[in-house]
Amino acid sequence: MSMPTDVDEPRFRDSLRGLPRRVWIISLGMLVNQVGNFLPVFIVLYLTQRGYSAGAAGFVLGVSGVGKVLGNAVGGYLADAIGRRWTIVLSAGTTAGLTATVPFVTPYGVLVAVVGLIGVTSQVYRPAAAALLVDSAATKQQRMAAFGVFRFAQNVGAALGGVIGGVLAATSYVELFLGNAVACLLFGVVTAVLLRDPPRTRALAEEESQGGYRQVLADRVLVRFLLMTAIAEFVYIQTTVGLPLHVDDVGLSARDFGLLIGLNGLVVLALELPTTAFVTRFRAEYVLVAGNILTGVGLALTGLTDGMVLLAATVFVWTLGEMLYSSVAMAHLGGLTPPGMAGRYQGAYGVAYTIGAGLGPLIGGAVYAFGPWVLWILVAAAGLIAAKLSLPRRVMDRMQSS
Repeated sequence: MSMPTDVDEPRFRDSLRGLPRRVWIISLGMLVNQVGNFLPVFIVLYLTQRGYSAGAAGFVLGVSGVGKVLGNAVGGYLADAIGRRWTIVLSAGTTAGLTATVPFVTPYGVLVAVVGLIGVTSQVYRPAAAALLVDSAATKQQRMAAFGVFRFAQNVGAALGGVIGGVLAATSYVELFLGNAVACLLFGVVTAVLLRDPPRTRALAEEESQGGYRQVLADRVLVRFLLMTAIAEFVYIQTTVGLPLHVDDVGLSARDFGLLIGLNGLVVLALELPTTAFVTRFRAEYVLVAGNILTGVGLALTGLTDGMVLLAATVFVWTLGEMLYSSVAMAHLGGLTPPGMAGRYQGAYGVAYTIGAGLGPLIGGAVYAFGPWVLWILVAAAGLIAAKLSLPRRVMDRMQSS
């Protein structure tokens, strides 16, 4: 049976060309921000080099994770309350100021508080940026094109940032964190100077000022989507937990793990936009099903491999799943969003995503310690559950009634 398609949309290339200017501006800002997004990657190394234990560094990371959950919820509310532009500016400015203080903070308790606050402020912009993209697109094809450009900028920035961050960390952590602060500040400046919120009607402004997250969570279709998101992110985050542990167990090196992650990055940079163009012709729900299955199965197959060639093959499988999932997830959410609720819907998505990413390493590490094969079975099962949750509601109802 072929995958259901949408045939009444213009070509993806035409949708790219017709994107509003603000989509390119926010994507440029995201690229700049990601190039300098060093703190989440290097904070553990920085703390251990300052003499803190692995446990103390892990606690700081945990506090930051809790902050990120809160930051997405706050950002979703602010995006609807004060507008996308000023929410992004507020997020970028406060994150820049806080990050610049990190290398000069000495007491451990103060450091925990500062990094925790950075966890909050650094996520506030995300629902606002996503809501801005939803505002800028009138059709499914335009939403997918807008989020495709945004993700491409994010991936390019992250790739460049990893290289630059490694060089700066080898030289000076003061320069590293100040560079992070400058990147955040530039993101805020680009947004404040170049970006304008789309015009809002009085009716839409009233809708944005009413209702809260209780109203958001009353949407059963959204709740199922959020549950799918948390499970899917739990699966994907095992690329940073189960995969490196397996690589070490089979006698490969950290360099080999770096090559595998580099392969993932290269494939995403080269193929994600073409993949997005290809899947626009299909129903988003079925693309999510395929993406979740490939990610779960691809990662589960890791446990059956012990050489670089086979591991590289599994990386390609789960990377294909990642690209299918990422190409439609946020754009599909945009299509589920009622007028005036884009910020809060994207904020709820950010909370679900961050919970999955935060709990994934804790659960994955504990399960792997109990038995590696248990983790890979769990990953495969979770991928299938996420795939089932991705199905259209009428298909789910039919399955439950049969």
